Amino acid sequence: MRTPSACRARRRQPSRRISRRSNASWGRASVQTELVALRILHHHKAGLHAAVGVDPADGEEITAQNGRYGPYIKKGSDSRSLESEAALFTVTMDEALALLAQPKPRGRRGVAAPPLRDLGVDPATGKPVVVKEGRFGAYVTDGETNATLRKADAVETITLERAGELLAEKRAKGPAPAKKRAAPAKRKRTPAKK
Repeated sequence: MRTPSACRARRRQPSRRISRRSNASWGRASVQTELVALRILHHHKAGLHAAVGVDPADGEEITAQNGRYGPYIKKGSDSRSLESEAALFTVTMDEALALLAQPKPRGRRGVAAPPLRDLGVDPATGKPVVVKEGRFGAYVTDGETNATLRKADAVETITLERAGELLAEKRAKGPAPAKKRAAPAKRKRTPAKK
């Protein structure tokens, strides 16, 4: 009979069997990947940054750094994200200047997409109505109220009247109710035993 501690010890041991279908290089990383990982670890632990160069326009230093949200290049207070950590060591001065010349993306989505179609002015509100593409499909908006297009409605064939109907339905429906958070359950306290 096995003791409970022997069973636990046996469970902790990893399986030594490797499937015949597994990759031949299982468990081994390429040497180049290991070197890049070591360089990144060294720079991260030491808090170092790689100097890319000096901007010829204003003489300010451009550096490549690894931060909380990933690798980036920095010039003064201006910064831009890099694609990968390996780019920390391979980014050139020209690439850094090109990245810094681009407009800084705001948020995760970046710049808002232009409308798919302009339908005209809504007679009810006097605001321009446009068709846009969103996360859940095409929708019409007057800048304040958004209404999703139905399956029967197509972006190319929707009219201002139909868009007005959809927006009016949405306005009549009102805003979505706010979700209430459930109060945490109270614990029953048991009296201490004497």
